[in-house]
Amino acid sequence: MPGFPTRCRLSRHGRKEAARRRATPIPPRSAATSPAVDQPAFPPRRLAFATLVLAIAALLLWLAWRVMAPGGWTTWEALAFLCLAGTAPWTALCAANALTGFAIRLGAGDPAAAVLPALRQAPPGPPRLSTAIAVCVRNEDMAAVLPPLGRLLDGLAAAGAAERFTLWILSDTRHPALALAEERAVQAFRSGRPDAARIRYRRRAENTGFKAGNVMDFLDHHAAGHDLMLCLDADSEMSAGAVLRLVACMEADPRIAVVQQLIVGRPATAAFPRLFQFGMRAGMRSWATGQAWWQGPEGPYWGHNAILRIAPFRAHCRLEALPDGRPILSHDQVEAVRLHAAGWGVWCLPEEEGSLEGNPPALPEFMARDLRWAAGNMQYWHLLRLPGQTPMGRWQLAQAILLFLGAPLWVGVLVFSALNAATGGAAETPRGALLALMLATWAALHAPKLLGYAEVLLRRRLAARYGGRAAFLRGALAEIGFTTLLDPVSVLNKAMFLLALPFGQRRAGWAPQNRADRGVSWADAARLLWPHTLFGALVFGLLLATAPMAALWALPWAGGLLAAIPFCVATASPRLSAALRARGIAATPEELAGRG
Repeated sequence: MPGFPTRCRLSRHGRKEAARRRATPIPPRSAATSPAVDQPAFPPRRLAFATLVLAIAALLLWLAWRVMAPGGWTTWEALAFLCLAGTAPWTALCAANALTGFAIRLGAGDPAAAVLPALRQAPPGPPRLSTAIAVCVRNEDMAAVLPPLGRLLDGLAAAGAAERFTLWILSDTRHPALALAEERAVQAFRSGRPDAARIRYRRRAENTGFKAGNVMDFLDHHAAGHDLMLCLDADSEMSAGAVLRLVACMEADPRIAVVQQLIVGRPATAAFPRLFQFGMRAGMRSWATGQAWWQGPEGPYWGHNAILRIAPFRAHCRLEALPDGRPILSHDQVEAVRLHAAGWGVWCLPEEEGSLEGNPPALPEFMARDLRWAAGNMQYWHLLRLPGQTPMGRWQLAQAILLFLGAPLWVGVLVFSALNAATGGAAETPRGALLALMLATWAALHAPKLLGYAEVLLRRRLAARYGGRAAFLRGALAEIGFTTLLDPVSVLNKAMFLLALPFGQRRAGWAPQNRADRGVSWADAARLLWPHTLFGALVFGLLLATAPMAALWALPWAGGLLAAIPFCVATASPRLSAALRARGIAATPEELAGRG
């Protein structure tokens, strides 16, 4: 992957503007840009949810105490307990969101409408508001970008709604030759289409502010006449039905600024994204439904596959630079927080149908994406104390930080536990309590996915979309094995990045991404993953030399470190990928529908 720039290149005017707006408070509400009526608050739901989170965290810490307290506390046990306590909020949040979402998905006749009231109020008939379909691209393969957009436009035309939509390709491509090829591809795409007049292409000379700057430049200079904007990434794919449903929600409730639909992976040929997104898809259903129940109108925005109301977004989401002059990288959640503070609703639609994206084709791209997100989310430390935010807005930023902050703590649990075992401190550890703690922690962390799997297995018609319960179960078991090997590598990679970040190392920006399937050579995998393999070898070598039984206990949690290099090569292997496809393992409904 290319190196990541530390900041965007600003023009002289851009530098002055960034300095003027640096680290300013969130602007107060304006009668002209805020909804007439505040969104309803959800205090009883949030109190009940917080109680559930605290109960789960307390249970996990009680189990940890039972494991470590017998025989007295060693220094290593105390350090391991502190690290485990630091991970408890995120672990409990995973379980609580999953349990809440699972209950709603099984108990409600229409789970999505149960957490998004606008769905029930959506008016029938064609849309009245005008929508810009904005697709942000930078150095992309347009042969992959344009066909899904063509299908979307054709679907809107078939629904009799084409006149209310205009497609905008918003380019940040800098290289002249690539930009020329991009423009020619759009021209070829337009030629012969009946809706050619509603397909536009705009390229910026300077990519100030990365994607957030690209979107705001469009809203400032090209969005006149549009009420709404459907924001898509280069690898996004949405159906006409999904888009029309989002527009109907916006028309049903004028207090809504954003509706963010759930996003699942596009059918994948390579083994890595195929297995990864099978589990992610199951987990996001229960997580997003549960989260939407208690967050309500102060929900998340993920930056794409979402519809925005242009006026409030342009008024409140113009982002200042950080105190050190760097642009905000993970802009989407900050934009949601700004809208919360201004009294506008940001809702999540936990419905996966018709909303897709691509996933990294191999482990190296997955790791690079994780580090881009980690760098962006860690910037939120600078924003937590800015005045004018709602309590839920601050929590959204804190939750984004927690997503990555647990990584070094989990590494601490492994290291301190290994040192405790190596020095004889685990001699009196009750094995039954240890097993209970490990199983409870694993189940809580993976509860969204596990309950997502349970939902499919309990619903015959839903399982039929995956080829039946037996086929679905094969995919679930393959994904659990895949994740068991992936998680240790991913956690250590994020931990190393976060530990280096305060020292100015490996700062990230938004660079062009590789989205194409590719194999990974043994040499490339070794160059990338030798630190992970070496760390795993040191930990297991220490345990094998001093406490062999402890090495067996650590294997399920950290064995993936030893297998990191072959895991990377195997999950990018065309042979394994072809075998999974041929056997239908981890096939999604969209893949199976495409075969039919």
